[in-house]
Amino acid sequence: MLKTFKAILKDNNLQWLDETPEITSNSFVKVHVTLLEEPTIIETRSDGKKMAEALDKLSKNNAFAGVDPQEWQREIRQDRTLPNRD
Repeated sequence: MLKTFKAILKDNNLQWLDETPEITSNSFVKVHVTLLEEPTIIETRSDGKKMAEALDKLSKNNAFAGVDPQEWQREIRQDRTLPNRD
């Protein structure tokens, strides 16, 4: 009977995720590996690298050079004037 075990292939080595097959150290075992098309969480996790690259590009292009930060904040927050303050 064929059994299925979940693993991750990394640098041509299988890393078992859930259940580990019982294999003696001196034996050879035929396996069939099916690569899943759906990305796993481990593959898609970038730790913010893409975000950092995007922000770096924006800063190099001076994308926000014409934006007044105080005016932008007032627009976003829809600030109201406070009584007895200018």
